Amino acid sequence: MFAVYADRFSSDDPLSALTVGERPDPEAPDGWTTVTVKAASLNHHDVWSLRGVGLREEALPMILGCDAAGLDEDGNEVVVHAVVSDPAWRGDETLDPRRSLLSERHQGTFADKVVVPRANVVAKPASMSFEEAACLPTAWLTAYRMLFTRGGLVAGDTVLVQGAGGGVATAVITLARAAGLKVLATSRDEGKRARALEIGAHEVFESGARLPVKVDAVMETVGKATWAHSVRALKPGGRIVVSGTTSGADLDDAELTRIFFLQLSVVGSTMGTRDELASLVSLLDATGTRPLIDRVLPMEQAADGFAAMAGGDVFGKIVFTR
Repeated sequence: MFAVYADRFSSDDPLSALTVGERPDPEAPDGWTTVTVKAASLNHHDVWSLRGVGLREEALPMILGCDAAGLDEDGNEVVVHAVVSDPAWRGDETLDPRRSLLSERHQGTFADKVVVPRANVVAKPASMSFEEAACLPTAWLTAYRMLFTRGGLVAGDTVLVQGAGGGVATAVITLARAAGLKVLATSRDEGKRARALEIGAHEVFESGARLPVKVDAVMETVGKATWAHSVRALKPGGRIVVSGTTSGADLDDAELTRIFFLQLSVVGSTMGTRDELASLVSLLDATGTRPLIDRVLPMEQAADGFAAMAGGDVFGKIVFTR
């Protein structure tokens, strides 16, 4: 079958490690099912995999991709949940110490077919395209959990979204606006600030700018470059929800004095559960809210999508189709 995969790593030139070609058809073990992929979306995780981050050399060659929407073995339209937990695990699968994402231990979604545990498929509503549904399992599910499960935000709260433009950040803006939150967003790029307004932000600011109000929560995916600003933007008792550190995790000053004096909370958030994915799908189906798609490319042109993401030339999700 056709696939997009890594057969080696390159920390200096990750795109050189990307291969497009044929791989053997997958075989579904007991309790697993085969999904015919119609669309799959790209994440930063896929670029990092080419660098060898989170992927061991003995797992190569590895088909990349965490997210997909397609048809199950009975022809039903489904969305694939990307978190694979230990079969013996019970409860929130994101807390399973043995969990992994598709394309880490198990072959990923950038292929004609992918095999996943039967519990990892969620019904796709007819109102949603395969391309839209393929955006949900990583970035949009991460945003949903950040806002509502880990962030505990409700209508009327004010949230700051750092680094508008990436898949998670644009999902946070759209979902927060749909849920009745006051949404502030930052970006270094004037064009991305304008786009953030278009998709639901109430106000936008340059990165690091002084805000007119203090916020209830900050959705933080950038890390080192925005951390001090995030801490200083919060109301007393506010919280930072962290799901990524795209600018680096080493902080010159963690602002611990301000954190304890103002009783701020720093909350980690990773991916989401199958039930949260089902709730997200239901929310989008009911409200008509849809993922922002930057571009759609045939999977044969995956290298172009990887290059755009590596270069930061993205606002929303990049989707590959079969």
